[in-house]
Amino acid sequence: MTAPQPNNALHGITLEAILNELVGHYGWEELGRIVPIKCFNKDPSIKSSLTFLRKTPWARKQVEDLYLKLKV
Repeated sequence: MTAPQPNNALHGITLEAILNELVGHYGWEELGRIVPIKCFNKDPSIKSSLTFLRKTPWARKQVEDLYLKLKV
């Protein structure tokens, strides 16, 4: 079992849940403007975006930061 992480606002939230909420709020087109990555702009899907974000730390950070801004 992992220890609680009180300073980690994303603890317990999956990348898929983050992406689904952002797509639901902004839509793919707007999300692609805010975070200009190919997987959001050309034939976007949750699956392809998750694959890319899991391999690309800088893009994942942008998506996580956007999610945190949405939640504030």
